Amino acid sequence: MIEKKIALVTCYFQPNYGSQLQAYATQMAFDKLGLDNETICIDGLKSEISKAKYKYFLSRIFVPQTVKDKFRTIQMVWNRKTNKKYDANIKERWKMFADFANTMFHVSKRYNSKSELTADAHNYCAFVVGSDQLWLPSNIAADYYTLNFVPKDICKISLATSFGISHLPKKQADLAAKFLKRIDFVSVREDTGKKLVKELADRDVPVVCDPTLMFTANDWNRIVPLERLYNEKYIFCYFLGNNPEQRKFVKKYAIKTGCRIVDMQHCEEFIKCDVGFADYSPYNVGPKEFIQLIRDAEYVFTDSFHCSVFSMLYSKKFFVFRRFNNEGVASTNSRIYSLLSLVHQEQRLLRATENIDECIAMNIDYTQVHADIDSLRKFTWDWLQNALKEKNIL
Repeated sequence: MIEKKIALVTCYFQPNYGSQLQAYATQMAFDKLGLDNETICIDGLKSEISKAKYKYFLSRIFVPQTVKDKFRTIQMVWNRKTNKKYDANIKERWKMFADFANTMFHVSKRYNSKSELTADAHNYCAFVVGSDQLWLPSNIAADYYTLNFVPKDICKISLATSFGISHLPKKQADLAAKFLKRIDFVSVREDTGKKLVKELADRDVPVVCDPTLMFTANDWNRIVPLERLYNEKYIFCYFLGNNPEQRKFVKKYAIKTGCRIVDMQHCEEFIKCDVGFADYSPYNVGPKEFIQLIRDAEYVFTDSFHCSVFSMLYSKKFFVFRRFNNEGVASTNSRIYSLLSLVHQEQRLLRATENIDECIAMNIDYTQVHADIDSLRKFTWDWLQNALKEKNIL
C-alpha cells in the first residue's frame, strides 16, 4: 500500500450547505477507508481561479443568463450595503460556514498558485475531485477542478463529479474532452453527466451516489447536536430559487397541518418573497445545524439537491420544487430528477398547484427508499475501493 496522502480537490470553502457537506463527506469516505488525506487549501489559489472565471463571464457578457446571474450578485451586494440588519445576518451565517471549514477539514498547507501545487504534486499518491457541480462551464474555464495541474503519472479520480447542466458551450466542451481523458477513474453523479462524458471523451463511466449518500443518518448524527433547535412541530424550508408561488403553497400547507415554518432565507440572493414568509428565519445555522433542522422537522420543502438527500436519509416527509424552467440554459433540475428517480419518488416533485390534502396524505415507503439508496451506496463504495486497489493505494 502507498503511504503518501490523498489530495482532495473539493469546494469545502463555499458558503453553501450542500457544497460543504459533500466536501466533508468526501473526507469522511477516505477517513473510513483508513487513508491519510488532506483537502487542498484554496486560499492562495482563489485569485488565479477568480481571474479565469472573470474572463469566462466577460466572454459571455451578452448571454442573457450570464447577465441575470451577475445582476443577482450586484443586487445582493447592494442590499447588504443598504440594509445593515441583512448584512449582519449574512455575516453571521458566513461565520458559521467559516467555522465549519476551519474546524472540520484536514486542510493542506497554503499553495499560492497551481504551478506551485504541481511542483508538490508528487507528495501525494492521488488527487480526487468531486462531487458537486465542479464541472460547470465557469469551473472548466478556471481549470482547477479539471485536475490539469496534476502530472500525468499521478493517479487522478473523479468521485461523483457533476457538470450541473446537460450541455456545455463549445469551448468548454472541447476543453472537457481533453481533461476527461487524463483522469484515470471517472465517475459522475447524474445520468446527464454520464451522457456528456460519453459524447465528449467516448468513455463509459458509472453513475455513483453523491458522497453525502455514502453515509447513513446514524453516521451523520456523529457531528449533529442532539438537542432540538425548536420545540414545536415545524416545516423546514430551504429554497434557493425565487418562486413566490412555492412560498404560498407552503403557507397553505402549514395552515392545514398546524405547523410553524422555519425558513433559511436569502441563501444565494436577497429574495423579497422570503420577507415575512416564515415564523422563524435563523441565520446562526452552519452545516451541522442545517442537518439538525432537517432531522427534527415534520415536513421539508426544498428546491435543493442536498436538502432532498438529507430529508431521505432522515426519513422525512419531503417535497421538492423545480428551481428552474427546464428550458433554461442554467437549469440544474437534472440532478433532482436523477435523485428522485433513484428512489422511485418522482411524485414528490411539485409545481405548487397540487391539492394540499392529497399531498398531506402522500406516504413514503422508506424501507424501499433506503434499500434503493443502500444499493447505489454499495456500488459506489465498491467502485471507489476497486479504483484505489488498482493503483495499489488501498
